[in-house]
Amino acid sequence: MEIVRVEGLTFTYSGSEVPAVKDINLTMKEGEFVLLLGPSGCGKSTLCRCLNGLIPHFYAGKMDGKVVVAGMDVTKTPTYVLSQHVGMVFQIPENQLFSLTVENDVAFALENLGIPRDEIKRRVDFALRAVGIEELRGRSPFELSGGQQQKVAIASILALMPKLMLFDEPTSSLDPVSAKSVVDIISSIRKEFGTSIIVAEHRVELLADKVDRVIVMQEGSIIKDGKPKEVFVSEEFTPYGVPVPKVVSMAKGVNRHLRVFNDMPLSPEEFEQGIRGFLYDKVR
Repeated sequence: MEIVRVEGLTFTYSGSEVPAVKDINLTMKEGEFVLLLGPSGCGKSTLCRCLNGLIPHFYAGKMDGKVVVAGMDVTKTPTYVLSQHVGMVFQIPENQLFSLTVENDVAFALENLGIPRDEIKRRVDFALRAVGIEELRGRSPFELSGGQQQKVAIASILALMPKLMLFDEPTSSLDPVSAKSVVDIISSIRKEFGTSIIVAEHRVELLADKVDRVIVMQEGSIIKDGKPKEVFVSEEFTPYGVPVPKVVSMAKGVNRHLRVFNDMPLSPEEFEQGIRGFLYDKVR
């Protein structure tokens, strides 16, 4: 079954003459893990806002086309209903945190939806455990590191048990260790709960070997949509401001001198396996 269907989507923000996204056509199956790439200003965030209903309900502008998420037309569905099916984690976690304790932040949306108290406790416990921050439940979110704050933001969305989770540059303000930890949590959510996930992200190395699909945007349009190896190996997207995983560039460089990789690696582990296999065949 499909979780997302977008037909002919074009949106222009109020006060602008240039569409932020134009003629987007997109379908996504339930349980898919999608990496959304493109330079700053290409329309990634706008597309995510269209999927969770912030557009057109909170951002003024002209919207054409149709966006259906979890069977709901976003233009006709209130955001409080959409939020129970589509959750979004923003680039700056502090923008989503405002309670005195981590536990209260994770429970906030559930309380506003009128979820019974026992169910709120169960979901908060589940979400904190899923992202590995149970020991932080009594802490103030504003005393935490950036990586910890991002985990709290993820937990607050996960507690709603949405069918689709959107992540808008979730590691942009994090150090490499915290960024990897957050990406590992996102990947584990998909594996454990089968949640459909879209991540708009620049750090391709962290996600290239984990996602099912890569969508590349440029100037508001989708210019490439396919499996990771098809996208990263078949074309060079650097001119568009889209980085290719360094391991892919390294493997291409090796192959120019020695035919080591028949199947292009997307992670250091795959790169190492390819080198070992090549050397083993040579000495055998």
